[in-house]
Amino acid sequence: MTTTMEMPRTETKPRATAEVVVAVRGLTKVFRDFWGRPKARAVDHVDFEVYRGEVFGLLGPNGSGKSTTVKLLLGLLYPTRGQIQVFGRSPRHVATKYRIGYLPEESYLYRYLSARETLDFFGRLFGLPARQRRRRIDELLEMVGLSQVGSRPVGEFSKGMQRRIGLAQALINDPDLVILDEPTSGMDPIGCREMKDLILALARRGKTVILSSHLLADVEDVCDRVLILYGGRVQAVGPLRELLRKPDRLRITTPVLSRPTLERVLEIIRAEVGDAEIRVDNPTQNLESFFLEVVERARKAAAETSGATVGTRVAPYLRGEAEPKAQPERILEKLTLPSEPVRPAAPEVPAGSAVDEARLAELAGPGPAGVTEAPAAAAAPPEREALEQADQKLAELLNRGKKS
Repeated sequence: MTTTMEMPRTETKPRATAEVVVAVRGLTKVFRDFWGRPKARAVDHVDFEVYRGEVFGLLGPNGSGKSTTVKLLLGLLYPTRGQIQVFGRSPRHVATKYRIGYLPEESYLYRYLSARETLDFFGRLFGLPARQRRRRIDELLEMVGLSQVGSRPVGEFSKGMQRRIGLAQALINDPDLVILDEPTSGMDPIGCREMKDLILALARRGKTVILSSHLLADVEDVCDRVLILYGGRVQAVGPLRELLRKPDRLRITTPVLSRPTLERVLEIIRAEVGDAEIRVDNPTQNLESFFLEVVERARKAAAETSGATVGTRVAPYLRGEAEPKAQPERILEKLTLPSEPVRPAAPEVPAGSAVDEARLAELAGPGPAGVTEAPAAAAAPPEREALEQADQKLAELLNRGKKS
């Protein structure tokens, strides 16, 4: 017989030595009316800390102060009293904001921009180079299952699809702190499962996630610790396993037993606990797992969809994989690489016409400043050799036309 007991979750490292990402002390926010009189005390003397690599749940009913706390952490509101530090600085510090990704409760998107244009816009706000933006956009769209609809205006998306593109924009800058406000709102069960898998993957990489949600099942699946607010005050805080554990109960899980063996076991237990209630049943999987199994079987035989698809693995740059360095660009690479956007074709040069040699050298020369060609002695890939040979032939043809 196998005995399974629920034990408190063990910490990966002592909290005394863990890096504190968010520190809140005596946080209070009072909203006032036009005359300056106190109207509502949204947050009242709240204290908590969030550590690096932790998934921290912020819970509470409507009006408990969750959204106000999130806005204070983002520097969108000033606290009435108390202190907030994010990465050891004020949340209003510009350098701090560059390390934060935020998915608001409602996705505020420009409805006439496509999904790709939306991500490109947010990438430009963070000053990402063009090539890096294009690579991350492709990876994010595939990760959230929107690669097939990347050219559609986001105003045509359903709420669940807008949440997916909202999540992608929150991760475009590869943030160290990710704040998610109701991230699974409007999502189907597949999207909810993918969102939770992504949150766990970010935490494994050492990123910090603050999750505010009313869906307690989602919080239970991913959070290490939770804080429960009511009336702007902290009502409970601590590791989730410890808060949910019932020390006066014990669960025993065994393989299927024969009826006589089960009766003997029950007799021993009754002799120990007396008239206390004893329940014997079969374990079940949750509805989410069953739903995903059914959908996966159906998906293998289904036709293509115009909506969101099942996302693939987490984007490589979010898993910490090194992004490829920029390489020198040549004119033929720009014209032949499929991942590059379409550029205007170069004007044709008629036979016998004069060619501006300086312009030709400029077009066929090295790429951006600061990037030099590899030494001639180094072994070049076959694709590079083919491109260089093609460039040489192109120059010979143009010079031949000039001489004629």
